[in-house]
Amino acid sequence: MDSLKTILKFLNDQKTAIGYSAMALLTVGGERLFSIFAFRCPCSSQNLDYGLVFLCVPAVVLLILSFFLDSRTWKLFTGCCLNPRKLCPQCHCFHCIYVLVKITASALIAPVMWFCVALLNGTFYECALSGFENDAYRAYLCQNKPLSCKADVYRVPCGKTMMNASDSEDVLLILRAQSQVIGWSLIASTAIALLLVSCYSACRSQVSYLQEMFWRKYIEKERQHFEQFSDDYATKLADRNLKSFFENTKPDPLPLPSNNAWEEISALYSFNRAHQYYSTLHRYVEGGKRESNEDIQPAFGFVDGAQII
Repeated sequence: MDSLKTILKFLNDQKTAIGYSAMALLTVGGERLFSIFAFRCPCSSQNLDYGLVFLCVPAVVLLILSFFLDSRTWKLFTGCCLNPRKLCPQCHCFHCIYVLVKITASALIAPVMWFCVALLNGTFYECALSGFENDAYRAYLCQNKPLSCKADVYRVPCGKTMMNASDSEDVLLILRAQSQVIGWSLIASTAIALLLVSCYSACRSQVSYLQEMFWRKYIEKERQHFEQFSDDYATKLADRNLKSFFENTKPDPLPLPSNNAWEEISALYSFNRAHQYYSTLHRYVEGGKRESNEDIQPAFGFVDGAQII
């Protein structure tokens, strides 16, 4: 039993890493399925359009899904049409722009994974660039090749060229090498960017490393208990209303948060140097108010649901 608890605790502590590992595996699996079952390079003048669609459209879909699944998106935009000041509290429009940049940066993780996997495999890139009708680029691909090479490049992915097999394979290897070089360059630049952003966030943090660890545990527990309390009170309210309806009696009083209270705790978290609030819920129950000198710290993105940056 102790071993099981240890394993469960380890999995819980590493759930962010496990989540992104699962995302990477799903991306690899999805790309392979697309390549095997759906992708058929036309080997015609449509190569460029066809290849770019398979390379870019899934990334766009993943980007949109990432925006949908980020709780900060809905905290920022829910009710903003009725109350535009939610986007710019205290007339600080930089707040809205900064949050949008943070949300977009987090949402880009899944599309970047897709691009990396697709480029390392090279299938989509080979098809797309074989249809790139640029004389200089085709001359580069067809160095030391027969004169028919330039006209046959778009058939290379299908292996149906008039060139001999070795020349056709050489062109295909050049395209695949380009794709993989771009893929590895994207992986390296993304890793460096994440490292720099993480270091910058840590350097700008207003709290110590151990306090941040405690803070993260508090946020996790608050979310767990919020779900539990929401279920309990929703059940109590439903039971009370149904009992009142079927028994034709007046409902018993059941205290619930006001609309203003829900609005306060649904706002995006902002750091207050003068008061130690660990979340918007904590600030509300302590009777605190949002002040004009509060700001959004990069290191505290986890309070609103961000995990990476």
